[in-house]
Amino acid sequence: MNPSPERLGRPVRSRAVRAAASLVLIGFGTVVVVACGSDGDDTSGPSFSERPTVPVTDSFSGIPPSALASSASAAIESARASASSAAASASAREASRKASIGAEVERSRRAAEEALQDVQGRGNALDEVALTGKPRTDAGGIATAIVTITNKTQNTASYAVQVDFVDAAGKVVETQFVGEEGLAPGQRRQPLVISRQPPEPVLTARLAKAQRY
Repeated sequence: MNPSPERLGRPVRSRAVRAAASLVLIGFGTVVVVACGSDGDDTSGPSFSERPTVPVTDSFSGIPPSALASSASAAIESARASASSAAASASAREASRKASIGAEVERSRRAAEEALQDVQGRGNALDEVALTGKPRTDAGGIATAIVTITNKTQNTASYAVQVDFVDAAGKVVETQFVGEEGLAPGQRRQPLVISRQPPEPVLTARLAKAQRY
């Protein structure tokens, strides 16, 4: 028995519908692939850029860069100020120390000069005092002498010394005084005597008086 034309047409239509559906699915798949493809070789397709997002700062606990820079700058300036203050303080202390030494030297000089005012002759301590000239190259050409005072007695004593600077003819050009106080028995000290005259003419230091008191 031959099938009717109506029955023969149903499978044909069914197959056509299924084929059309497959083509549609394939088409959609192609569209998806084109839209989602990540191959960078295709430069003809549309380009997309991500939309910038605002950073979340609610949980940010750090310091902004500008604040960090300001803090670092303040720290540097503070360190510089501290260093400058320390240098100024050290300089002031050194100046104070030199001033104190200078004041003590001047006081000792005046005490020695006063102690020698009424001394007759060359004094009673010439054998306890020695004079040694320093090389002029070590003193910038200025006449300088080392006065070595040694207490050779059994008691504590103070000493006053007069040093004259004379020229080549033996003429006294300058007189300086130096003293040491409270030397114990056997104790020795070596103060310096420096001329205030220029290097020329050349002067020589000479022990004039030495008094123990």
